Amino acid sequence: MDVLIHVFVALHIIGIAALLGGFLTQMKAMGAGAARFVPAMLHGALTMLVTGVALVGLNQADGGQVNNVKIGVKLLFLVVVLALVYIKRDEEKVDKGAFAAVGGLTLANIFIATLWT
Repeated sequence: MDVLIHVFVALHIIGIAALLGGFLTQMKAMGAGAARFVPAMLHGALTMLVTGVALVGLNQADGGQVNNVKIGVKLLFLVVVLALVYIKRDEEKVDKGAFAAVGGLTLANIFIATLWT
């Protein structure tokens, strides 16, 4: 079971890397007002959602304790990010506020995952 959990953790990290990497590649374009949500951001957010839900289930099945408040906050942030990216994925330009919100919530999600004990 530990190997399976570690595989899902690795996939979860790959998802966050795709989401954050997509955001960072568009930072220069954001300054020019031409930022857009790239497909990697949508796929990364979906990967995070699927692997995150799987990790919660696997940890509980393995007898581990899960901080439900922490997971709930992370899930809320991810659902907002996923909704923004999904709704505006086909637009040529995304307003700076929505784009910055996705980046900020993604960073907040990372810090919650690593610092909230």
